[in-house]
Formats: sequence, C-alpha cells, structure tokens
Amino acid sequence: MSGLDPRAPLVLDTHELGRRPGSQRQVSRTVPAPADLGIDVLHVPEGSPVDLDLRLEAVMEGVLVTGSAHADLEGECARCLEPITDEVDADFQELFEYDDRDHGREGDLDDDVRRLEGDLLDLEPLLRDAVVIELPFQPLCTDDCPGLCPECGARLADDPDHAHDAAVDPRWAGLAALQQDED
Repeated sequence: MSGLDPRAPLVLDTHELGRRPGSQRQVSRTVPAPADLGIDVLHVPEGSPVDLDLRLEAVMEGVLVTGSAHADLEGECARCLEPITDEVDADFQELFEYDDRDHGREGDLDDDVRRLEGDLLDLEPLLRDAVVIELPFQPLCTDDCPGLCPECGARLADDPDHAHDAAVDPRWAGLAALQQDED
C-alpha cells in the first residue's frame, strides 16, 4: 500500500506511462500552493494557484520529470518592510527511480534519490526546491530602496532629507555644557 494519496494535487500517477523507456506524457495543471512555499520574507500564499507544465518520460531507471512552475508571490521588502508582490518561474528536472529491485540499482539506498511509490510520485518536495532556489535572498520593493532610519524607524524613501542631530557621547556631555556656558 502506497503512503501517497493519489487524489492529492501534487501527486501524479504514472501508470498510463508504463515502464517502456521512451514513452512520455505531457501534463498541464493548476494546483493550489502547499503551505510554507517560500522563505520568511517572500512566499507563495497557501492555496493560491500554481501553474505546472510537465513532461513525464519513462527511462530505464524510472520516470524523468521535466517541467516548470509559475506562481504569484507575496512578502515584504527586506529593507523597509513594505508589502511587495512578484511572480516566480521555476524550471526543474528530476528522476524518480522505480521502487522495485528489477529496475533500480541493486543495493543503492541513497537518501537523495527520489523514488516512485508504486506508480505514484510526489511533486511537492521538487516544487519546493525549485521555487525556493529562484527566490531572491533579500527581496526589495525597489532596487535602490534606502530602508529604514536606524534611529527612529522612519521609512527613508518617504522622507529623503530625514536626519537627526548628531548623538552626543555621554562621556563628553560635561564638556558640551561648558561650551554652552561660554556662548
């Protein structure tokens, strides 16, 4: 019995493909985004549509999945914390090896190898890897976003002439008082 639910949106059934190397099938579908697809400051909202264009191809070792994903992003600027929206296009290719000994490499128990469970394959880990790699490490609202004032937190893009008086070092505060007495 397979642990994957064949009705799950990111689970594909490869039974129609068969195990004849060279046979292939095109799949296009729109699926709801899984939870936590992205990074802390930029992500695909859970349940929003993710467009998938896939080619499933039977090869000697398993099923080769080649495809692309397109989704809308939401998040916040890493410098000024303003809300931002964007899009992501991610390309991926992965071999899902057959789970039986007849088609797999004998004795290969590598954890990094993705495997079919019966005739089912789960695209969610592959989609996560592909989307996260495409996201910017520090998303910005504009390329030249000045960020926030480190002293008061004001958004510097709203007030480009924003400034504060120079901070007085408390060790010199006594001398500043003497200078004011002379004036």
